[in-house]
Amino acid sequence: MSELDRIVIRISAAEIAARIDNLAHDIRAAMPDDTLMVPILTGSFVFAADLVRALARAGANWPLDFMTLSSYGTGTESSGRVEIVRDLREPVAGRSVLVIDDILDTGKTLLFARDLLRGRGARDVRICALLDKPARRRVELAADFVGFAVTDEFLVGYGLDKAGRHRGLPYIGAIES
Repeated sequence: MSELDRIVIRISAAEIAARIDNLAHDIRAAMPDDTLMVPILTGSFVFAADLVRALARAGANWPLDFMTLSSYGTGTESSGRVEIVRDLREPVAGRSVLVIDDILDTGKTLLFARDLLRGRGARDVRICALLDKPARRRVELAADFVGFAVTDEFLVGYGLDKAGRHRGLPYIGAIES
């Protein structure tokens, strides 16, 4: 049996789509028109693409820029050290910023991103995470917008990977042993 055959769906594609539409309306109502969207690559690319389109349907016409941060490498456990792999090109000073990520796990990566953007003079930094895994939190941090709270299991699909694999699955699942 292949690893793909052992993936059990935890959140379906339909549930994800419906929740993203709701998130977009909440975010649009809460964020100003000068908001800069900053997806954290690579994991957030699927979620960010769908969220950007949902925000457009909700009336948001916001610019975006990408940042790549890494604390995992090819493993399944965070190294605890965050590094900037690709930095923003857009200035953030005086702007509202919406940081978009696939999962709020230990919190170290998103805390790093928030503090970095605040340090660069962002007026307001808010976090949107598709998944929130509070059982793994190692720092004091909460997302402003959350798609789903999840339990402490290793998840793949919809941008989430295991050593670079399974990102393209249209759902979020757990690999059973």
